[in-house]
Parts: sequence; C-alpha cells; structure tokens
Amino acid sequence: MDASLLLQYAIIALAVLLSVWVVAKKQFPGSVRRLRVGLALYLLREQRPSWMRKWGRALAPASNADGGSDCGGCNGCGPSPPKR
Repeated sequence: MDASLLLQYAIIALAVLLSVWVVAKKQFPGSVRRLRVGLALYLLREQRPSWMRKWGRALAPASNADGGSDCGGCNGCGPSPPKR
C-alpha cells in the first residue's frame, strides 16, 4: 500500500470519526455525557498512572452545579408553577 494512499485513508477515517462525534453530541447528549462520565471514572482510579488521571480530568464533563439555564437540576431556577 502506498504511503500517500494510507495517509488519505487515515484522514478520511479521522473526518468520519469527528462527524460521528458531532452528530452523537447533538442527537444523544445524555448518552454522550454518561459515556464521558464512565470513561472519566475509569481513568481517575487511584491505581492509574498520573497521565491517565490527567486524561480522565480532561475528559470529564463539566459540572451542572452552577445552576445554568440548561442545568437540568431542581434548584428552583426554572419557571414558576401556574397559579390556581
């Protein structure tokens, strides 16, 4: 196999993986978040080397504790209930 053809296949594979990741994040945000949490927890174990724990911290999704507009938590920041 020619080196340029191998490089072309690698670039196409990278583009396909990137587009699959973008579609998954847009269409299945909850599943992607659970996958990231699971991988991060696996990498953040005490037995892992420091470089793996660094990857785990980088991979872990941001916390929703700040009460942003799309946090999904129940801290009373949403719309008020209808009056009777």
